[in-house]
Amino acid sequence: MHLSALTLASLPAHIVTPAYDRTSHAPGVVHLGLGAFHRAHQAMVFDQLLSGGDTRWGIQGVGMTRPDLVNQLRAQDGLYAVRVADGQGVKWQVPGALWHTCVATTERDAVVQAIAAPSTRWVTLTVTEKGYTPALAQLLLDGFRLRQQADMPGITIASCDNLQGNGHKLQALVKAAAAPQDSEVLSWLDAHCAFPCSMVDRIVPAATPEVMAAAQKALGLQDHCALSTESFWEWVIENRFADPDDAALLQSVGVRVTPDVHSYEEAKLRMLNGSHTAMALMGAVTARPFIASCIGVPHVREFVFRLMGQEVAPHLSRSDWADYRDALIARFGNPYLKHSVHQIATDSSQKIPQRWPPSVLGQIALGASFEHHALAAAVFVRYTLGVDEQGQAYALNDPQASSLMAMGAGQRTEPEACVRALLASEALWGSALPQHADWIARVTHWHQHILQHGVDHAVQQLAGA
Repeated sequence: MHLSALTLASLPAHIVTPAYDRTSHAPGVVHLGLGAFHRAHQAMVFDQLLSGGDTRWGIQGVGMTRPDLVNQLRAQDGLYAVRVADGQGVKWQVPGALWHTCVATTERDAVVQAIAAPSTRWVTLTVTEKGYTPALAQLLLDGFRLRQQADMPGITIASCDNLQGNGHKLQALVKAAAAPQDSEVLSWLDAHCAFPCSMVDRIVPAATPEVMAAAQKALGLQDHCALSTESFWEWVIENRFADPDDAALLQSVGVRVTPDVHSYEEAKLRMLNGSHTAMALMGAVTARPFIASCIGVPHVREFVFRLMGQEVAPHLSRSDWADYRDALIARFGNPYLKHSVHQIATDSSQKIPQRWPPSVLGQIALGASFEHHALAAAVFVRYTLGVDEQGQAYALNDPQASSLMAMGAGQRTEPEACVRALLASEALWGSALPQHADWIARVTHWHQHILQHGVDHAVQQLAGA
């Protein structure tokens, strides 16, 4: 037997399950991007609101390209178990906010109609870290046009993607996609809709057979959609809503509503995501499979602590950065998450530009050390070899994989030329760093050290400096 609406009542009493009616009301939220992160983050926030008696937060979940996931969720009536684990223990929960599902690539009209539905109040997105596409903008615009033509109320369109200024970027893209005859839709958008920026933070690894096996043991049922996450979560959203009353509602379940999302956004990108990328690349090269296996090594832990405190924090406006750093160190060590280094290293060429150069440039402007970032960049160059220090090959899952590996292939014979070639990319490093002689020199130094003595030796030497 598998998890479904019919079997929900048979679950053990200690598992938190939805006690509200999931069938009598139409969804109030259309969510685009039905991956693990959304289901273990925003969907659980909306589940809290539903549990409090507010029936307007059920979700129409839209898988952008993956019918397999949507089919699995449909077979389970939108139900799935989430293991929430930290140093204090483990608990299981079955959120019930996901009421309907569809796939954008094969059911586009259903998505447009959902955006235009009278019950819809919010559209949320977890689609990409790489930037929004014109096709996405057109999908939204088609839904907005139907709402405007039917003289419906405006809605809140909340980007939850890992992009700085995500609400502004999404709004600009939608406007850019509009045709000349869409002037009335744009006027309606400006007058009645809101595109708040937001920052979301929770570590949610990709689902694994281990989590599914643990779910079966805990539930006594099969669950093909089970997830594992940490107890920590943060959602910081700009105080900009189509319905201003939503601010107090969200705050009541722990969401931080503020006029200043940027300070939280930059702290997450540079502290959490920046150190995640550094550790993932180190783990890939040293054959450590998970983030917890990396942070569990004392010299790696010290490296991450110093990276965040000495080179990232001086350029942040988040005032509680030291508490945030300490919480991150503890979160990275969570043994239940099993967050694959190769998963986090995916698309590194797209992620590094947002995560590392701002801190390096900040240090240069202060005349301060950027050694930790230089060593991280050297590890990235070593990573492009596609083989770890044990001689095991791995794939670079990156849109620039072929060019990165082509540039990286010569590092055994011509390491300096190879480093220069990889550091010359403005797409990766911006316009200033490829011209900065000291930056190139320090990355070259650490790269040569890594080739001769290994990543761990280089990190230990820096820690002892």
